[in-house]
Amino acid sequence: MSSVMPALVNYAREPLSVEIREAQIPTIGDHDVLLRVGAVSVCGSDLHQWRGSHGWPVNYPVILGHEFGGTIAACGSAVKKFKEGDRVVSETAAVIDEASPLTRAGLYNLDPTRRGFGYGVNGAMTEFVRVPERCLHAIPASLPFEKAALTEPCCVAYNAVCMNGRIRPGDSVLVIGPGPIGLLCALMAKLSGAGQLIVSGLPSDEFRFQIARRVGATATVSSNVMETIAGIGDGLGVDVVIDAAGASATLQTALQAVRPNGQIVKVGWGPQPMQFSLDPLVQKNATIVGSFSHNWPIWERVISMIVSGQIDLNPIVSHVAPLTDWHQCFEKMERGEYVKAVLVP
Repeated sequence: MSSVMPALVNYAREPLSVEIREAQIPTIGDHDVLLRVGAVSVCGSDLHQWRGSHGWPVNYPVILGHEFGGTIAACGSAVKKFKEGDRVVSETAAVIDEASPLTRAGLYNLDPTRRGFGYGVNGAMTEFVRVPERCLHAIPASLPFEKAALTEPCCVAYNAVCMNGRIRPGDSVLVIGPGPIGLLCALMAKLSGAGQLIVSGLPSDEFRFQIARRVGATATVSSNVMETIAGIGDGLGVDVVIDAAGASATLQTALQAVRPNGQIVKVGWGPQPMQFSLDPLVQKNATIVGSFSHNWPIWERVISMIVSGQIDLNPIVSHVAPLTDWHQCFEKMERGEYVKAVLVP
């Protein structure tokens, strides 16, 4: 077997510093596996690193890709629960402090020293990736890798909506931002019993609005969001707002849209400063909660939901392509023509 492989590398901070390069097949430690990548999904953060518009530190040069699954090609000497040939998906927390109080509480996703695949260490947009055994979850033969690769964004949405959110059957819900995470949050809100489910975005989001309606949205709006909100129930606002866009302006919209004693879940990132008052949060006695990443029990639950069909990913996977088509996939996701593109190395 050759010692090198093609890999999609983000090699510098400057915009468009991404290209396919030759990389060394990784060596593994005692507690690692060498994973042959079956499929890797393109995330919005990959696009941000491609454009140089990200707000997190990146360990350049780094192989992109953190939403992935594959088949174990080799195991380290201390690996106990997995063997060569097993089909698995991987969590994203590639490096954590196992002695951290957060890790000991099962909240390793919130450990400040956490480093993830695709920015902190080499990711999976290549043929082989080194993965610690603790990151792995088994998947059945019935689950194709093209769908298994979406476990990670499903876990982000599940954590936001079902763990940090408090939707009850019949609640009215507004999801701001129909990107992949926003659409998966809408799906989770529907599974949680949302009655009125509105997804808002931009006029250019028409394709994504079609997907939103397929996953359960009762309305999609690209303008006059507050007029739509005013027509729901008693007109006081929605019970829960999920901000999956992250821009400063969308949080302001969330504050306007949430009803008194309601909740805002902020899962979208945005580096802009807030140029508005948070007084409506006080006046409405509303709650705002952030949501980041996911942990072990969420992964186990989400995998079972995907396998059973309770989470239907058919509307979300727009295109499956070889790694060499990465540029077209990045562009079409950026333009909103694809919800999720999946690359098969």
